Amino acid sequence: MEKENSGSFNYTGRSFSKLSVNDDSSAFSDCNSDRSGEFQTASSQNRLLLLACAAENPDDLIRQLVSDLESCSIDEQKQAAMEIRLLAKNKPEDRLKIAKAGAIKPLISLISSSDSQLQEYGVTAILNLSLCDENKELIASSGAIKPLVRALRTGTPTAKENAACALLRLSQMEENKVAIGRSGAIPLLVNLLETGAFRGKKDAATALYSLCSAKENKIRAVQAGIMKPLVELMADFGSNMVDKSAFVLSLLITVPEAKTAVVEEAGIPVLVEIIEVGSQRQKEIAVSILLQICEDNLVFRAMVAREGAIPALVALTQSGTNRAKQKAETLIDLLRQPRSSNAAAARTSEVLG
Repeated sequence: MEKENSGSFNYTGRSFSKLSVNDDSSAFSDCNSDRSGEFQTASSQNRLLLLACAAENPDDLIRQLVSDLESCSIDEQKQAAMEIRLLAKNKPEDRLKIAKAGAIKPLISLISSSDSQLQEYGVTAILNLSLCDENKELIASSGAIKPLVRALRTGTPTAKENAACALLRLSQMEENKVAIGRSGAIPLLVNLLETGAFRGKKDAATALYSLCSAKENKIRAVQAGIMKPLVELMADFGSNMVDKSAFVLSLLITVPEAKTAVVEEAGIPVLVEIIEVGSQRQKEIAVSILLQICEDNLVFRAMVAREGAIPALVALTQSGTNRAKQKAETLIDLLRQPRSSNAAAARTSEVLG
């Protein structure tokens, strides 16, 4: 797998490629557990009884629930999956016990169910079990990736969101990134980014950010049309998705296909506007992206200059972070010397490096 790596930062316990701006990890939040609310079939009293039973006889309860996952009764399967999901959500110490008791494979089978509720319960239980790092390898090696991708395609809105989160967890193992990309997950995550509710958009962006540290997944994302929703979300300052979308774009922009695609989706005016009115972090991300877009393309430099970027960049050299100031100064040099590119390009490479 070809991976671009210029240092690292820690996010949800994993080391990811460091982008060209600071504080990228804080733009994303981890999937601590499913956030879909309790299932309707589980009353508060039932949940209390379940947790009390788990506290007294956890091993016996877990063995019974795993056995019920393979029941001939769909209702019993649903109840068992729901209760495993609750245990894994509320009792982190039981996540490894549940996996070791043999729950993973029958839960994966439920993800392929034609019953949408049963599928949702299976996805959600797998998500919560994946929060134990020791379970991630077993979940992936047991064949969970393709069923999770299927749930991302056909599931309920909650199943899609939780499947995106589960794939994010599995993608935190480097060897799974390409496998997930080759399974068809990228276009489905792009669709969730474009059409999902806020939680779906956020989970899709976070999963794509993780997956696209692999170069071939960057190309898949661009081919799947990711630039349209990214640009739209960056343009909407009320979306609470500007930072997340910009960080995903800054990861993608290292491949030539992404530079062309973001220009075609009218991304340059949006990036210039971010430099004008965005937060300090947003300005730094935007100038970094524009610098890479303009690095070796005279036409793109002219487009950025025509959008009136230079006054905003000059202001950034006076009020931005040290890194933003350096990048803004370099970009100004490129825009003012569009046809004398050798010296400016050399400085750009030094700044981006």
